[in-house]
Amino acid sequence: MNKGNKLYEGKAKIIYETKDKNLVIQHFKDDATAFNNLKKSKVEGKGVLNNRISEYILTNLSQCGIKTHLVKRLNMREQLIRKAEIFPIEFIVRNIATGSLTKRLDISEGTVLEKPLLEYCYKKDELQDPLISKEHIYSFGWATEKEIKEIDKITLRINDLLLGMFRGIGIKLVDFKIEYGKAWNKDNEANEIVLADEISPDTCRLWDAKTEKKLDKDRFRKDLGNIIQGYKEVARRLNIMPEETNISEVNIDKTTSIKFKKK
Repeated sequence: MNKGNKLYEGKAKIIYETKDKNLVIQHFKDDATAFNNLKKSKVEGKGVLNNRISEYILTNLSQCGIKTHLVKRLNMREQLIRKAEIFPIEFIVRNIATGSLTKRLDISEGTVLEKPLLEYCYKKDELQDPLISKEHIYSFGWATEKEIKEIDKITLRINDLLLGMFRGIGIKLVDFKIEYGKAWNKDNEANEIVLADEISPDTCRLWDAKTEKKLDKDRFRKDLGNIIQGYKEVARRLNIMPEETNISEVNIDKTTSIKFKKK
């Protein structure tokens, strides 16, 4: 399917229009960012891996009854997806304490939580995606109580499915963040809630079950090195290594701003 005009460019992906008003093309970039875009670099091949990993995970979730925006993968870097009105909310599920949770509540990293913790953040880079409550969501009209109740149920179901998937390949699902949108239904109304964005090592914290080696974007956040090797290991264990391509790692000893060539 041919790409049309660029509709939106984010930190990790670009969205293009298609001839079908209800479908768009999602392009995965190689850009690596952290701390709400304050730290930037480029990792060659990251977009290719995230495309394949996210396609695999969303396809498996769909087979389990989870509605997603994914239609199909088009090539190494692009997916055809349903156009959706995205809720301005990040839904975060935590199974093991790490990151900001340990700092906020003075909890030791690696503490296994008694039950999954579901948190919400307002998607706003300028505000550093602040933590919010359901009352904030309802008060500002970002979603209705009915919608949040449905999304919460779906999110915890996704967590159960992902825990099993990763446990089966020797990986701990520490936490993850996901997004949802309202896609157009058969009646030409944007009211069908679908899982959107991506699920990949960019959006999950994934630790090796035995060594607790980090296989996700924390390798970039914490300057651990071998970023692409962590992503490749996740793909290898899922048995979905991408087609032959130039997947290598750019030296990121210094963070850099990404400049895009004008067409």
